[in-house]
Amino acid sequence: MPRASILVCTALATASSLVATSTLAHHSFAAAFDESRPLNLQGVVTKVELVNPHSWIWMDVTNEDGTVTNWGLEGGPPVNLFRNGLTKDSLPIGSEIRVFGYQAKTGENKGVGVFFEYLDGRKVFMGGSAPGADGNPPANSRD
Repeated sequence: MPRASILVCTALATASSLVATSTLAHHSFAAAFDESRPLNLQGVVTKVELVNPHSWIWMDVTNEDGTVTNWGLEGGPPVNLFRNGLTKDSLPIGSEIRVFGYQAKTGENKGVGVFFEYLDGRKVFMGGSAPGADGNPPANSRD
């Protein structure tokens, strides 16, 4: 087999494995988060990551015993959050917010956000995979 053919075959095999790996790494709501473990957190924003494919809001939550736990809440891609009113300046570090979402199945201090709410009542839907994160009631909810 000529050397050029070997290189082409190797490049195609490598590209195929990379595509398969990234596809497997992306998850659905049901694969990573537990709808039976809702989160209602209030805390102070410590970091905002507006990156693809998922944005993250990190916040310190003070527990009943006075200890502080840092939580990470996954949202949709940045464009979804921008469309819902979030900008780089609208959620500065140190802002106090409330977040509704669902905890990760692993039990770690991570979850997926449905929406976050400023203390003045303004809501921003997180635009991700969680039921209701697009601002519409989940299909299985009752009115």
